[in-house]
Amino acid sequence: MHFEALERLPEEESAQRLARLRFFLERDYSHLDGLLVFSRVNLYYLTGSLAQGVAWVPREGAAVLLCRRGVERAWLESPWSVILEFKSFSQLEGILREAGSPLGKRVGAEMQGLSWAMGEVLSRKLPQVQLEAADGALARTRAVKTPWELAKMRLAGTRHHRALTEALPEHIRPGMSEWQIAQAVWQCFFAHGHHGHMRMQGQGEEIFLGHVSAGDSGNYPSAFNGPLGVRGVHPALPLVGYAGAVWQEDQPLAVDCGFCVEGYHTDKTQVYWASQAVVPEAARRAQELCEEVQMEIAARLVPGAIPADLYRMAVQKVLRAGLGEGFMGLGRNKVGFVGHGIGLAVDEWPVIAPGFDEPLEAGMTLALEPKLGIPGLGMVGVEDTFVVTQSGGARLTGEAIGPVFLA
Repeated sequence: MHFEALERLPEEESAQRLARLRFFLERDYSHLDGLLVFSRVNLYYLTGSLAQGVAWVPREGAAVLLCRRGVERAWLESPWSVILEFKSFSQLEGILREAGSPLGKRVGAEMQGLSWAMGEVLSRKLPQVQLEAADGALARTRAVKTPWELAKMRLAGTRHHRALTEALPEHIRPGMSEWQIAQAVWQCFFAHGHHGHMRMQGQGEEIFLGHVSAGDSGNYPSAFNGPLGVRGVHPALPLVGYAGAVWQEDQPLAVDCGFCVEGYHTDKTQVYWASQAVVPEAARRAQELCEEVQMEIAARLVPGAIPADLYRMAVQKVLRAGLGEGFMGLGRNKVGFVGHGIGLAVDEWPVIAPGFDEPLEAGMTLALEPKLGIPGLGMVGVEDTFVVTQSGGARLTGEAIGPVFLA
């Protein structure tokens, strides 16, 4: 049988990514002989195939992809020249030695890509190898998007914006439940090319569609690492929207749902009101402040900017306006960031938050999401995805910001 790949990662694209990864290995982990990569999303990033297995990236020499399953699919999709099969971690040293790319004695490992149990198995199977966490090299490599990646994110962002601002308003109205609105979001998203699956890489974090929060659902106690509260479908799935929560005419509706095309995500939050006439003064003021915060951060998304400084600037502006209490969540829903990296996962490096002091680089993509919770009413605000450029953040999710009014 003869098959053709749906898409094959360009050879120059793979080479560029490997070169950047090796730069960070040399800069930050020069004592290591290379890196073992385990998570499927990072395997896809490096090889072009969502493989089940492990990749070995030596500091010099040929990189090797080892597949437990799906080696034939990897041959179709990946430009890597060395793609082999294996069954057990105990085979790694022998297979890599025969492939001319030996492991070495001090090896970096993508620890986030392994469970504790599998990490212990790996250590037992490679008793002569000293393993050390080197996830930072992968995070920094993926943070800067290539033109090939940015083309996918621009496509996702354009469709995302149209779905939320042009299509969805035709299908929602006060009196609908959050669950009904969530179904309308899905229909609009799929009609605009959403691929249906989204990924988060934070340990234990899950996502399905996103948050649909009417009224004070936006302040509902949340275990999700984001500012917008959500009642969710059920305690077993505290995401999407609750069938028992109905959007009332005098309430904000906050839809924080990501979009994904060919593995790449954009993030956007859209607030809806029945009409301008029902917007309370407190909500109008909070919304305008969030838009100002986003625009001021976006203008400073230039190479060399320090994420922690951008976060401090945002907090200081909100405090001067006297609205610090609800910024980025009310009470224990408050989160300590105002933006995050995004790409093959919704939650990528870097974060616009304290402690992130490495300068931004051109080509980094970030979601900026200043939001304000208003007690008894809900949450308002804005979120869009930007790319860092020499002239400031370029918006990927539509130029128009602000609430959508249905009438």
